[in-house]
Amino acid sequence: MTTPKVIAHSLFTDFDISLWKAGKNFRAYDKLGSHVIEVDGKSGTYFAVWAPSAKYVAVVGDFNSWDRGAHQLSPRWDSSGIWEGFIPDVGNGTVYKYAIDGPDGRWLEKGDPFARLWEMPPKTASVVWDTYFEWEDQDWMAKRAEHNGIDRPYSVYEVHLGSWKKPTGNESLSYRELAVDLVAYVKKMNFTHVELMPVMEHPYFPSWGYQCTGYFAPSSRFGGPQDFMYLVQELHKAGIGVILDWVPSHFPTDAHGLANFDGTHLFDHEDPRLGFHPDWKSAIFNYGRNEVRSFLISNALFWLDRYHADGLRVDAVASMLYLDYSRNEGEWIPNKYGGNENLEAISFLREFNEAVYREYPDTMTIAEESTSFSGVSRPTYVGGLGFGQKWMMGWMHDTLDYFKQDPIHRSYHHGEITFSLVYAFSENFMLPLSHDEVVHGKGPLIDRMPGDEWQRFANLRAMYGYMYTHPGSKLMFMGGEFGQTSEWSIERGLEWALTEYAPHKTLQTFFADLNKVYKTTTALYERAYDPKGFEWIDLGDHLNSVLTYLRRGKKEKDVVVVLNNFTPTVQHHYRVGVPFKGKYSVLLNSDDDKYGGTGNFNMKPLKAIESEWNGRPYHIELSLPPLSTLLLKFGK
Repeated sequence: MTTPKVIAHSLFTDFDISLWKAGKNFRAYDKLGSHVIEVDGKSGTYFAVWAPSAKYVAVVGDFNSWDRGAHQLSPRWDSSGIWEGFIPDVGNGTVYKYAIDGPDGRWLEKGDPFARLWEMPPKTASVVWDTYFEWEDQDWMAKRAEHNGIDRPYSVYEVHLGSWKKPTGNESLSYRELAVDLVAYVKKMNFTHVELMPVMEHPYFPSWGYQCTGYFAPSSRFGGPQDFMYLVQELHKAGIGVILDWVPSHFPTDAHGLANFDGTHLFDHEDPRLGFHPDWKSAIFNYGRNEVRSFLISNALFWLDRYHADGLRVDAVASMLYLDYSRNEGEWIPNKYGGNENLEAISFLREFNEAVYREYPDTMTIAEESTSFSGVSRPTYVGGLGFGQKWMMGWMHDTLDYFKQDPIHRSYHHGEITFSLVYAFSENFMLPLSHDEVVHGKGPLIDRMPGDEWQRFANLRAMYGYMYTHPGSKLMFMGGEFGQTSEWSIERGLEWALTEYAPHKTLQTFFADLNKVYKTTTALYERAYDPKGFEWIDLGDHLNSVLTYLRRGKKEKDVVVVLNNFTPTVQHHYRVGVPFKGKYSVLLNSDDDKYGGTGNFNMKPLKAIESEWNGRPYHIELSLPPLSTLLLKFGK
């Protein structure tokens, strides 16, 4: 059989190339990579790869016995650095790499940066594949803005797909299996969204997906591209949004990946003070290189376009913003003004957000950003970075530090639990209890709670109640909703057997009801980022460790009264000032016996007494259950 030769062919227009070189080609995946097409009536695959310093580029694979002399690509004439060509009779499923002769004479074999599918790790080749799929989520997509707006409920379940459930003890569920089990569970638990830890292909499973090599491919560990699309579709059909973790901050230095791609530091900086990440021993993207910006923003839009993702949570934004992040003096290079801000990364993030919201205005971008950098979730036209939301790391640290205290000492730590409201509206904050809080020796959340078993679970319910009534959107890592008792490990699934037993089963019931109340109560979400949506009733009752406040919706009398008792002491005849005359009915009581509480305080609707208290014209009087959160709805 005669080996088919490479035929000169191009999918690029001059305009495409000019955009690519200017850092403005945000649909580069339509041309770069491998594409099954017809040329002169002959089916085959067009290949295009950016390797400007290469002296020679060829496609190698099973189809040509990995012979680097068989299928040489041609460099474009326009100094774009792109090599291209069409190979007949090569189609979907073809395994391939690029053989590259670098400027120093070294031969490299690289996977395709734009590959839609990769071999199952530990194999490292790319696979020719398409992203055709007959979507059935049109209803969701047409109404997506109703689910993703900043005045909508946002309760997110963070999931690592490979370790959410392992029925056999070591094998992960496939995308198709997750489309049954995970979808049903998330719907049952009343979450509005899932956030998937990186699904992009990664060679090292224990990296949790944060060391990506295949930026345009879902991991083949769980199935193919269409299988992952099916999972997204089934989540959408169940009314659940899909947020994907995205990692533009760094990439691993595996030989088959982006590092040293054409024999030079093509995607990263040559100087390790700019191009090497000391924490993760990985390479940092060169955000000042136009083609790298085209690559990264194209990748972001690719997941929103081809996979119908509803948002992107951007990992490790703080590491991108600062040149001295995790570096000692002398290990970093100041910017042109002498400061530590990474001006190129800041510019890139602004352009990324502008592109996302311009092309997909009904999606959401979320920053994992842990510093006091100003304006992360403010529009770029007022000098912000343009994200839709930002993780509220200060709230997370203060809250966990507070709840680990024995209740007898909490009166001395009252400022920790109230401090977040000082800055709660400076950004559009998401309150995260993420995977980072249950790894590296930190243990599960239930182990942070003091007291006997009953008190630990009561504390956890009270903490979740406080979380869901605090301004901002919510994020819970898998397992926290039922009180996982061991630290998260990707080598084993969650401890689902616990959910057959109290108090884990009752905690799970509480969390499902908490989500339901949150997403059906406008006062809890309509003004999540607006100071008009929150009012202290009394933040100063530190002696009793009681916090009381109002959450308000957009309508004047759309009010929820929140009462938190953070000690095991019942507060009898406790008075709380309220704004309106009328009845206040219980929306949720974390001390209900069906949640594992005492069940001793099942209150009937309370009628406001016309007598001033807490500076308000009316008040109600009740007994506050121990270690509890109580929600009262006005007029219900």
